[in-house]
Amino acid sequence: MATNSYVMTRKTNMFFLPFAGGSFYSYRDFRKYLPEHIAVTATDPPGHGRRMREPLLTDIHDMTEDIFRAIKDSLNEPCAIFGHSMGSLLGYLLCKKIFDAGKILPLHLFVSGRYAPSVESREKDLHKLPRNEFIKKIKTYGGLPKEVAESEELMDLFVPIIKADFQAVSEYRYEPSEPLDIPLTVMIGEEEDTSYEEALRWQEMTARKISVRQFSGGHFFIFDHLPKIGKLIAEHLEKT
Repeated sequence: MATNSYVMTRKTNMFFLPFAGGSFYSYRDFRKYLPEHIAVTATDPPGHGRRMREPLLTDIHDMTEDIFRAIKDSLNEPCAIFGHSMGSLLGYLLCKKIFDAGKILPLHLFVSGRYAPSVESREKDLHKLPRNEFIKKIKTYGGLPKEVAESEELMDLFVPIIKADFQAVSEYRYEPSEPLDIPLTVMIGEEEDTSYEEALRWQEMTARKISVRQFSGGHFFIFDHLPKIGKLIAEHLEKT
């Protein structure tokens, strides 16, 4: 059975999975707050960041498969996964994919800004809203750079990307399965929609006892707490 029984080496690959509309660029500042032996590797699904010219995916399982193909040759080395919002769901599905492929599981799964996969989605059909209503809704989450939110041209570029991601999340249906044998840390903002009780339900995804941490702020709290989160990640990986 696949477990996370690595022989530790100096370098640990840390795969960062994007939130809706995000890309490798979204996590650029994390490098400043992680020790040198943790190598930050952000991923881009088709249509995002460095892969902007590729057709967008609207199925979360297709996104997971794409990411798995991109990282599978690195899975013989120590690694961990961090996902925010949509990236949390991708992280869970990616770990299941890794397990099903008979690969060694990551040392740790870090998820933030999202309730457990077993909680019914609150994003249902948001991607079907008319453009102006959709933009108004996504602005309530925060996280849009000011230069993007104030530019019609840039919004024309990003709205289709964010809509495709919301569709992928909205149409996901949880299927109960055997819990993974992986350490799991959950982070949520005190002022976001995800409740502490919904965060606790990540325990259903793993046989290990989870850790839940709350931070001040809304949905994109992670960018206000990079030093603390970087320290938390490093400490958990040292324990592993």
